[in-house]
Amino acid sequence: MKLHLTKALRCLSWSAILLASANITGIYAEQLTIERIYSSPSLNGKTPKSLKFSPDGSRVTYLQGKKDDLNRYDLWEYNLVSKENKLLVDSQALFNGTEVLSNEEKARRERQRIYGFGIMEYKFSHDGSALLFPLNGDIYYYHLATKKAKRLTQTDAFETDVKFSPQGHFVSFIREQNIYALNINTGKETQLTKDGGKNNIKNGMSEFVAQEEMGRMTGYWWSGDEKHIAFLRVDETPVQTVIRNEIYAEKIELIEQRYPATGTNNVEITLAVTDIKGKKINIIDTGDNKDIYIPRVKWLPDSNNLSYQWQSRDQKTLILKSYNLKKRKQQILLTESSTNWINLHKDLIFLKDNKSFIWASERDGYKHLYHFTNQGELINQLTKGDWIVDQIQHIDEKNSLVYFTGRADTPLERHLYSVPLHGKSPEHVARLSKRNGFHSINFSQDGQRYIDSFSNIITPKQVSLHDINGEHITWLAENKVTDMHPINPYYNALIQPKFGSLTANDGETELFYKLYKPKNMVPGKKYPVVVNVYGGPHAQRVKNIWQGADFTQYMLQQGYIIFQLDNRGSNYRGTAFEFPIYEKLGQVEVEDQITGVKYLHSLPFVDKDRIGIYGHSYGGYMALMSMFKAGDYFKAGVSGAPVTDWHLYDTHYTERYLNHPAANASGYEQSSVFPYISGLNGPLMVYHGMADDNVLFTNTTKLIKAMQDENKQFELMTYPGSKHSMRGKKVKVHLNNTIMNFFNRHFK
Repeated sequence: MKLHLTKALRCLSWSAILLASANITGIYAEQLTIERIYSSPSLNGKTPKSLKFSPDGSRVTYLQGKKDDLNRYDLWEYNLVSKENKLLVDSQALFNGTEVLSNEEKARRERQRIYGFGIMEYKFSHDGSALLFPLNGDIYYYHLATKKAKRLTQTDAFETDVKFSPQGHFVSFIREQNIYALNINTGKETQLTKDGGKNNIKNGMSEFVAQEEMGRMTGYWWSGDEKHIAFLRVDETPVQTVIRNEIYAEKIELIEQRYPATGTNNVEITLAVTDIKGKKINIIDTGDNKDIYIPRVKWLPDSNNLSYQWQSRDQKTLILKSYNLKKRKQQILLTESSTNWINLHKDLIFLKDNKSFIWASERDGYKHLYHFTNQGELINQLTKGDWIVDQIQHIDEKNSLVYFTGRADTPLERHLYSVPLHGKSPEHVARLSKRNGFHSINFSQDGQRYIDSFSNIITPKQVSLHDINGEHITWLAENKVTDMHPINPYYNALIQPKFGSLTANDGETELFYKLYKPKNMVPGKKYPVVVNVYGGPHAQRVKNIWQGADFTQYMLQQGYIIFQLDNRGSNYRGTAFEFPIYEKLGQVEVEDQITGVKYLHSLPFVDKDRIGIYGHSYGGYMALMSMFKAGDYFKAGVSGAPVTDWHLYDTHYTERYLNHPAANASGYEQSSVFPYISGLNGPLMVYHGMADDNVLFTNTTKLIKAMQDENKQFELMTYPGSKHSMRGKKVKVHLNNTIMNFFNRHFK
């Protein structure tokens, strides 16, 4: 089953699609402004977040911003019986004051990329009769039948990482670095760990690199029978303390942070199990080597066996182990190894029969699914081919089917597929999603229905309900572009990109790109180009997904061509596409972006003397490397929040790609921007948030000094109080105007 997306989209006529839509009134389109992009109501229409089925399957719940404040979220439902969307819980009815968060929770939300106010997280009880909301550092219990909220905690401390126990009898949370369990019926609290908050100990919490780089936001896990909680005890003592400035408009805060910069010590981590009474803690032996990571922990269905993933410091070895509580013995279930690195995933599912599990592996060069016995013996490979599985969505044990999202049709789209558990034909999978584009899937607990959050390059996000065979049942949020849709005044002016591919300079690798051209181009006229880049690992920019009326569309409106290319090292193409960056960042990525610019040079409407580059984070790093190393191709650049010296970044991310500094000193030197500063010949602007706790502001101050020493002229814009994500309408509006003004001054 192969569908080349480039060919598929060439068959589409943007103007024909617009004219064919009976819901678009007229052909006039308003001029988009940067101010409007970040104002309410959202131009993307209704875009519900955190979609979930209730445990009984009677409703689908989601978070939605208020009409007058898209950043304040309430909990809504689509009732499957009454077939209507309605407000379920108003966040202001729970708490109507100004929310105050602990520093731990602020950092946790920054790692989760949770931005907003009101209800930002919610949890269903086991039977679906109640909900939990963490708000303003306390816990609110909401009973759906009575529609009454009860505040479970009222302390000066902050409660975080709130969970229902699997059967709904307890609520657990972290308070002052310790784990607590609260009996819902009696209201009695039990403190399960005691040494948290002392001598740099944190219990049940995820360390910095686990949150930022491993996607693990918790440090404790309930057993299914509610008798035990497995948890991680984190000792931060070995990690160096750095004093980081957070510069705000009217103050400077000196933050002491234990930051594990690459090559330095990580936390010491201990895996343990406590009973629910907190009287007995059992330490699990993870080996003599303490310089390790534990990225994943998961109970088996029998509640007697606990699995955990042991990862070596160099990330070239990943071992899946199981531990038996009664026998206090453990066994190795499987081992993954690589000469480069092992990509972590969350695709480990233990089947309810207590006999086998499904596991994802890149052992054949692409992420695929494998079926193992609980003793670690391979039963069969379930999927196979030159494409990757995204994520397991549901396993139907009764009918022996595995449902997953993946890229079997094209790497530029994500679809829902199924495959039999017998593994007889791993090359052949059945596609359930109908429409070309990007699908995000949530299954009901009984596996009979699923929610499909869908969009493509011409369709804003739509949320629909489907039965197990993929048939459409109803819309949950059709989000149709009618004359009442917020994007309607701008819809006719939206520009569809051309998708295509180029061959990298190795003569073999296919590189996908998107090319946006302004409307009403004048024949014979040459136009400036901005290459919008990210270019780093675990990311993809070129895909058939809704972009909407964004900054790209604004720049097109100003007469710029916009170009995006996914270089080697980026995601969803297999290990052969990712691994060329190992131990040498900023080389093959820049080479591939140059391949893209050479293609632009071949286009008669491109002014090759006005090709700029712009990116944020890794994209900011790429903008610097491109300007410094390839000034003949990139004539002006904007670099946002860039890493400039990889010694300043954290252990887990940096060592994954560059190895340990002691083992690859020359690679670190060549991967930093500083050896190449003398190559800067064109105009450059750098911007950075002055409270960034991810890519530290030190990266930019070090760059400033180095460029001053080289007598290189540049522009600088700093944002007091801004973190790495540059949140807030005022910041976004000013930043985008600053970028636009920069390119206008140098290219217009």
